[in-house]
Amino acid sequence: MLQIRNVYKRFNLEAGFFAREELYVYAVNGVSLTVGDNEIYGLVGESGCGKTTTARLAVRMYRADAGSIIFTDGDGNSHNVDALDNRGLHMLRSKIQYIFQDPARSLNPRMDILEILTAGYRYSPFWPGRKRAREEAEAVMLDVGLQPSDLERRAADFSGGQRQRISIARALMARPELLICDEVVSALDVSIQGQILNLLLKLKEEYKLAMLFIAHDLAVVSYVSDRIGVMYRGLMMEEAPSQELIADRLHPYTRHLYSAIPQVETHRAAQRALQAKFRDQPDPTRPPVGITPSMYESNAYAGGAGDATQMDEVSPGHRVSRHFNENGPTPASTGEILPVPPGR
Repeated sequence: MLQIRNVYKRFNLEAGFFAREELYVYAVNGVSLTVGDNEIYGLVGESGCGKTTTARLAVRMYRADAGSIIFTDGDGNSHNVDALDNRGLHMLRSKIQYIFQDPARSLNPRMDILEILTAGYRYSPFWPGRKRAREEAEAVMLDVGLQPSDLERRAADFSGGQRQRISIARALMARPELLICDEVVSALDVSIQGQILNLLLKLKEEYKLAMLFIAHDLAVVSYVSDRIGVMYRGLMMEEAPSQELIADRLHPYTRHLYSAIPQVETHRAAQRALQAKFRDQPDPTRPPVGITPSMYESNAYAGGAGDATQMDEVSPGHRVSRHFNENGPTPASTGEILPVPPGR
């Protein structure tokens, strides 16, 4: 369905008039992942790890500096996302729908719910006309646990959980094949989180959807996902089937995320020691050791033994970063701020 291969993305920082070199935030560093048909792939990591940037690259909100992003639709047609023209991009965004974190900001307060659900759908290749679109909107509202009569109301009349249901309904109107759920439950109460997660699982089966599910909570991701990828500093640390990742956490950073899950019995001393390794956020303008500017400038880069992006398969479907060690990921303090190469 979605294949992301060795993708890089960095953002230029304004370094000032007298700066001798340009600086970059290194957001995504050689990430590779695959979302299969009718699969939920969970992408987990702390804020700033690059998971949202990765998702936005998939729908070309940003263009990748290097690497490839291939979307294969239900008819078996493959599309290179970065090579699409405007018409192809229009079709892509009807097949991949993005659900944002904050429904209060993503829903227009001046529109009623019917307008919200049909505004984007009107430009879809599948637009059936106003009368039929209303019938579909009523059916989708029932599917997400709301009433058809709610179509005449405005977003401000609903609670946070109900607004997120409306956001999901809006995404479903375009008849997507892939949903990107970007922190869709992080702003909700725990009880409401469970309802939204169960709703997504139900809709996955009813609509035959694939999903890229992004969150910072490993417990939430493991509940809803078939497979999980763990990101840190724009790098993939570990990837495995959901239950295997929880049962056999190999990378220290994965264990760090797991230690943040509330549990009845914990080894507090070991937990504190592990969390201390990742307490301080590294300088994002310092690329991880093993990452060089040339990786952002060419799709021909094939990697090498010392490449921080390389992962080893330790069991079928279970990959761990080659920079695996008991001291955690290579500390950012050993990296250097790299200037822009001549001519760039």
